[in-house]
Amino acid sequence: MQEFWPLLAGVGIALLVALAIAIYVMQAPPSDLKDLIQFLMTSSLPSLLGGYLVFALGRKWLRSIKYKILLAYSLGIVIAILNIYVTSRLMFVSTHDFLLLGLLLIFAALISASFGYLLASNITRSLWLLQKGAHQVALGDFSVRVDLNEADELSDVAEAFNMMADELQRSFARQKEMEQARRDLIAAVSHDLRTPLTSIRAMIEAVADGVVTDPAMVQRYHTNIRSQTENLSNLINDLFELSKLEAEQVQLRLEPVNLNDMLSDILESMQQQARNKNVSLQPIFYEDLPMIMAEFDKVQRVVYNLVQNAIRHTPETGTICLVTKIVPQGVQVDVEDTGEGIDPEDLPHIFDQFFRGEKSRSRETGGAGLGLAIAKRIIEAHKGQIWVDSQLGHGTRFSFILPVTS
Repeated sequence: MQEFWPLLAGVGIALLVALAIAIYVMQAPPSDLKDLIQFLMTSSLPSLLGGYLVFALGRKWLRSIKYKILLAYSLGIVIAILNIYVTSRLMFVSTHDFLLLGLLLIFAALISASFGYLLASNITRSLWLLQKGAHQVALGDFSVRVDLNEADELSDVAEAFNMMADELQRSFARQKEMEQARRDLIAAVSHDLRTPLTSIRAMIEAVADGVVTDPAMVQRYHTNIRSQTENLSNLINDLFELSKLEAEQVQLRLEPVNLNDMLSDILESMQQQARNKNVSLQPIFYEDLPMIMAEFDKVQRVVYNLVQNAIRHTPETGTICLVTKIVPQGVQVDVEDTGEGIDPEDLPHIFDQFFRGEKSRSRETGGAGLGLAIAKRIIEAHKGQIWVDSQLGHGTRFSFILPVTS
């Protein structure tokens, strides 16, 4: 019943327009206006009710929007002819005038129906394109897009469909990347666990079976077993921490931290390691550096990892600089070295789990390939950012920014 109100509103508007034309254009007297209202109401209300009932039944049976629109146009035409017929009979219009008026009305009605058919065809074509696109998306083709050369609600639907397809395509790509990363992670963890375990088992069996009896060699085996066990423990701890960081399950214990003091302590603790390689560690600190809110141990681990990597990949007589500065986003720390640099093909993957480049992060010279991945997630957990700049053969600069205490 609620749908009937627009029709009543249409009758009311049509009646007001007819009266306005009769009063201001035709200058009709009041008596004619009264007759006009009576004639229009007498013919319009019954025909309108009948037309609504036909439309309500027809739209349930018709399976195409095109035919529903044509039904609506046809009902409007039929109602108009019926109103003209009734009014003409009441107003005693001659049969000749009525036939002529009916002829003109039928001619206009057919033209109107043609435009209605054109409109219905355009609507059904747009809906068909949307249906086809949805079917392709359902089959897994997330690259499909629907382009409608219209400027109406269907174009808005097509735009929303394209936005949905874009998001689905990005989600599917992320899912594939995550699945591949999961496979790579399992393969890398399996390798990094299996290799030291195999070595430990071989050395234990050699000692237990009496293959190795020399005390010095036995002591050497014990030392290697202890070293491999520590490597396994560190790998497991790194994996555990990385999983917590990725799941955002780490609750940071934030406290005011002075990065200059932290970096000074790290430099002092790593001086001997640098001297063993004849590498110079140099601080370039910004005085009066503001405090940051951070978990001291985690940020310290990031810097320690970056400096240790720099020492590992910087040749003798090389230099490593630790630089602090103030930037609009907060406090920036740079770890710059004059080492071998990183291959440009490796740079996009340098923070990936278990990634080792051919030179700078090989198994012989590096660890498990988790240090930089953990460093990235620690910095991001502090609402900061970390990146790397490197030129092959000319050194590398790792940088990160942490927000300043407000």
